[in-house]
Amino acid sequence: MRTGEPLPAVEDVLAALATGLWHWDTATGLVTADAEAARLIGLPPEPGILSEALVRSRFHPVDWNENTSITRLAAIEGTLGEVRLRVMDERGRLIRTVRSRFRPVYDSEERVYRVTGTIQEVTEPSPGAAAQHPVTGDWRRSREAFLLDAGRALAEARSTEEVLRVAAGLSMPGFSPDGLVLYGAKGDRLTMLGHHGQHIGEDSPFSSMPLETDYPAAEVVRTGRAVYLSSPEQYKSRYPVTWPLAERFGRKSWAFLPLTVAGRTMGAWMAGFAYQVSFTPDERSVLTTVARMLAQALSRAGIADSERELTDGLQRSMLPTLGPEIPGMEVAARYIPTGGGLQVGGDWYDMIPLPSGRYALVIGDVQGHDVRAAGLMGQLRIALRAYASEGHRPDAVLSRASRFLHGITYDEEIADPRFATCLYVEADPVTGVLEIARAGHLDPAIRIADGTMLGRPTAGGLPLGIDPDADYPTTRFVLEPGETMMMCTDGLIETGGHDIESGWRRIRATMEEHDGDLEKLADALVQAVHGPSSHHTTGPLTDRREDDIAVLLLSRPGTDRGDEPFAVRPRVRRTLLSVAQDEPERVAEARQQLRELLHDWGSPDQLDSAVLLVSEMLTNVLVHTDVDALLLAEVSGQVPERRLRVEVTDAGDDLPHKRRPGELASSGRGLVLIELLADAWGVAPRGEGKSIWFELYEGNEGKESEDGEGEGLRGEGV
Repeated sequence: MRTGEPLPAVEDVLAALATGLWHWDTATGLVTADAEAARLIGLPPEPGILSEALVRSRFHPVDWNENTSITRLAAIEGTLGEVRLRVMDERGRLIRTVRSRFRPVYDSEERVYRVTGTIQEVTEPSPGAAAQHPVTGDWRRSREAFLLDAGRALAEARSTEEVLRVAAGLSMPGFSPDGLVLYGAKGDRLTMLGHHGQHIGEDSPFSSMPLETDYPAAEVVRTGRAVYLSSPEQYKSRYPVTWPLAERFGRKSWAFLPLTVAGRTMGAWMAGFAYQVSFTPDERSVLTTVARMLAQALSRAGIADSERELTDGLQRSMLPTLGPEIPGMEVAARYIPTGGGLQVGGDWYDMIPLPSGRYALVIGDVQGHDVRAAGLMGQLRIALRAYASEGHRPDAVLSRASRFLHGITYDEEIADPRFATCLYVEADPVTGVLEIARAGHLDPAIRIADGTMLGRPTAGGLPLGIDPDADYPTTRFVLEPGETMMMCTDGLIETGGHDIESGWRRIRATMEEHDGDLEKLADALVQAVHGPSSHHTTGPLTDRREDDIAVLLLSRPGTDRGDEPFAVRPRVRRTLLSVAQDEPERVAEARQQLRELLHDWGSPDQLDSAVLLVSEMLTNVLVHTDVDALLLAEVSGQVPERRLRVEVTDAGDDLPHKRRPGELASSGRGLVLIELLADAWGVAPRGEGKSIWFELYEGNEGKESEDGEGEGLRGEGV
């Protein structure tokens, strides 16, 4: 061709170079191809308008999907796209590999792509050249494996620090950055969240900058479009202001990508390379995919960080704490929330110094395990503390608290009524006297001086918040030296598939095995449920429990034998219980109390006999007098030769006498049973009233009557 002659037509030039021309319009779903393009994709070599489905059928499906992704990416970035595609025949066999270069245009109004490009045959790269030509074959498989591993690792990251650690460990197939920086946008500033491979000081200009700064990351956040700089010359020419700051790191190429979630650019990711990178479409695709995963991971981590920050604030303001030490007493407590979530539930405990010099110990459980339960717990806790600090008695404190909770939960606008259980104990540190009011909560338990754990029945009323006019009777007893009282929520008892009965057995075994340090006992109780924990556990736990756990321990150390080993202290255990004329249901409590006192008694028959006799003695007082009964049961001695002594005292003047009831008589058998079943018994007059007592000796199965019918009578009575 001579100089000055007209240039040949574009089609002729492309044909001479064995290059086809094609145009793809996603609005119509049609592809316009010239003859060479049609030949290269395995169709008759003639120009025509082809359907998108027909063209797609000529390529490997993986390659076509990649072509679609790169088309979108190139349209977003406003750059050329390049992709290699394997052409297949009707039987799925490889015909050739072609390379297509194109420029897509996105119509935002119609939301369609219009793509014009070229296509030509290329030679499939050898395995050794995969790193230099990262488009198909092994490189594609390694890239997919890398993205799968990176996605899994980022999905498991729970905090911003973990995301940064994962990002620092990314090793991209064929090219890997040796310097990474993550930036977050907040307000009008860009702040560095973390970095790897960069020696950046806290006072560096890169650590925080205005969004208007002439810096690639700032531009990326402003525009939402990636910036690729393949050489220092490109960096210097486009960003001359910040180039002197970046020059000292010695990088040769840079990629700045937006971190976008739900259409909002939340920051930028900088990947710096120690060698020059051309940033082919495949490389850009990998970088863009990683940036999207990083953005999602940072977004999740940010939410988790915010939740932890909120949790920490809630915990600091709402988690139970113990106040000053109680003179002459020891206190220990634990609170374990359910796993996950805000780590704050509806359980709480509190210790309140009272104006009288006494101390109030409170434990409770608001219905539910959600944020509302935690909020109500905080309000109720403050209300209880206020009522107690005013000097009200235990029953009055709970009555006012119930009215308060009812008022704030039965609001018609909220329509979410809640109730709360509560146990309120007022302790006198000098005498050990405890005055207890209970609102639907579990009874306290006492570990007596010899290590035996007993449930301590107390009078109670409805849970707080149900009836604003509910009454809460008070129970009074003395915590003797060497005894420990345990108060807990039902999470300590029922977690792990246990019911109240089996859960109490588990807790009783723990209480009886540990003596001495109250803090160690508190840890042992919690560990018996779910494993080791720290004091006032507040951090994330690996397991998920069924309910919150709160436990509060109050101990009155022994005054005369505190230095002796637990194993050699006198083995004396006792329980004291009063039964009023209007409380016949407490006879059942007395039977249960005695069974707990004798839970390790050697003879089941003697245990049944003791329970029967206690029931008879208490019932006789309620039926034949108009006064209250006081039960005292005491076990002394060493296994297996212990002695049980039970004494029932009342203020009546009439002494009981032995009768011989007939077969149809409805009464008169009390003393007969005592004489038959007890090893020793008697009636003792008092200054005011009387007491009747009996004794059983462990291992002694009782005595037969003189006429040989004792066994039959005992069997009938039992």
